[in-house]
Formats: sequence, structure tokens, C-alpha cells
Amino acid sequence: MEKKKPKNVFVQGAISSKFIGESIAKHQTKTSIGAHNIFLGQVRADEIDGKVITAIDYTAYEEMANQKFHEIREATFAKYNLTCMHIYHSLGAVTAGEICLFVFVSSPRRKVVFEALEFVVEAIKADVPVFGKEVFEDETHQWKQNT
Repeated sequence: MEKKKPKNVFVQGAISSKFIGESIAKHQTKTSIGAHNIFLGQVRADEIDGKVITAIDYTAYEEMANQKFHEIREATFAKYNLTCMHIYHSLGAVTAGEICLFVFVSSPRRKVVFEALEFVVEAIKADVPVFGKEVFEDETHQWKQNT
């Protein structure tokens, strides 16, 4: 079996609703798919110490992060009966209210997509070296702490 090469999952800036819609539309010709599930990570305008977050500026060790995304993808396909999976993550500034993570899984059966999507998103949060600097309304910033 041929080894798959890690794909570049990064997009510059926010992930647009147009991009998400087009990704979904491309799957309508795949008639063996019975279910899709989508996770959209959105930047929140949290208040921390009296200051509101206006954006998150994402950076990553891209080669290492793409390798981790690839490992998560392969582990997910090994564990779940998926037809396809797509992962996209933002780099650079993403303002509050915009999408920074788009995960899309498809399978012949509905139950599988729920389990697989949770597995993928939790693995991304735990294992992928992507870092976010929270930018506040007063233009100060701090590194985001994952919870």
C-alpha cells in the first residue's frame, strides 16, 4: 500500500462560509455517503481581566503540525468507517466571530460521523502544535491557553 504524504491543512486568515459551502457541495456526487458531520471552530470574544478578545493570531510549526494532522487523519480512518475527511485550520489573524477550524467527515452511516468527529477534534486540540495569540481591544495580546 502506498504511503500518503501529509497535506497542507492551513489557510491564511478566516475560513469563509463560501469555502465551507463549496466543500459540502462537492460531496453531493458521492452517493455512497449517507451522513456528514461538521465541526466549525469560531473565535469567541471572551472577556479576560476586563478586556475583550477581538482576534486570535494563529501560528504553527507548519511541517510538524501537518504531520500531526496527517497522523490524526490516518488513525481516524483506521478506527472508523469513513468515506472521506477534510481538515482546515487558519493561520494569521482571525477576528471574533470568524471560523478558524473546519473539520468535515463523511460515512455511509450516521453514528460513525458523530464518533469520528469528536475523536478528530479532541486529538487536534491535544496533539497539534498550533498556537494562538489572543489580541485584545486595547491591542495588547497574550498566548491562548487551551482548555
